Amino acid sequence: MSKVLVTGGAGFIGSHVTDKLIELGHDVVVVDNLSTGKRENVNPKAKFYEMDISDGEAIFKLFAEEKFEYVFHLAAQASVAVSVKDPVKDAMWNIVGSLNLIKASVENGVKKFIFSSTGGAIYGEDVKIFPTPESVFPQPMSPYGIAKFTVENYLRFFGKEFDLNYTILRYGNVYGPRQDPFGEAGVVAIFTQRMLNGEDCTIFGDGEYVRDYIYVEDVVDANIKAMERGDRQVFNIGTATGTTTNELFKILKKLTGYKKDPIYGPHRKGDIRKSVLCYNRAWIELKWEPKYSLEEGLRKTVEWFKRNLKA
Repeated sequence: MSKVLVTGGAGFIGSHVTDKLIELGHDVVVVDNLSTGKRENVNPKAKFYEMDISDGEAIFKLFAEEKFEYVFHLAAQASVAVSVKDPVKDAMWNIVGSLNLIKASVENGVKKFIFSSTGGAIYGEDVKIFPTPESVFPQPMSPYGIAKFTVENYLRFFGKEFDLNYTILRYGNVYGPRQDPFGEAGVVAIFTQRMLNGEDCTIFGDGEYVRDYIYVEDVVDANIKAMERGDRQVFNIGTATGTTTNELFKILKKLTGYKKDPIYGPHRKGDIRKSVLCYNRAWIELKWEPKYSLEEGLRKTVEWFKRNLKA
């Protein structure tokens, strides 16, 4: 099987991708700086380097030594709110770090670079088509979304000029087991944790913000399929179904047995009003479609949080 690098492999989505690759028999190396990832998330069968992707020298040395065939780039500063507060930090991790990986991939003959982008933050506020197809030109409204689109364009450049093969996956709002409930990202994890602990839950704005929630196992499936398909293309990875924060709250309230009503707080800067992704291109080209309904995915997520509850 193949020698594979997973950046961010100690994190939420990256650790699930790592597990699946190892299950399929691949030789996996994980790079993570553990700023938000957890060492216990790293599959014991993976080779682990605690390393920051913004350290170009270390990255180039790693690539020269390990000779990767595939790179799954999931390491990121993943919070829109943090990117608004500190756009320079966001750019260092999400743009400069990604460029280090892309350049190292070109110089070391990587077969394919699979990039985790965002469908939630990339299209912006002025979208007229829902579910939104990839043909809608991105107009990101946050530094996080701007950084992701910038890296997509760098990949197009390196593909054209240096023959780097790549696939870009634009995720909806990913949720599931191992998502960190203590950061600023991941409303499903935050609500689930707080509900199970009987704590207050805050909804920012009026609760009518619409998102396309996708279960992490479906995202993993898209990554695996991208190894063999979708060369030099960009794909939305979502469900084509929108859910408001108020609706999400009600479903989780029922699943957890939560008794309280939500508290409403101010709108967060950088949050767009509506994001729902069309996945027709992924269905045609990657032979991918989501398998988990929202209720089914949330039930599995709540069960995991019950087993791993931390106050």
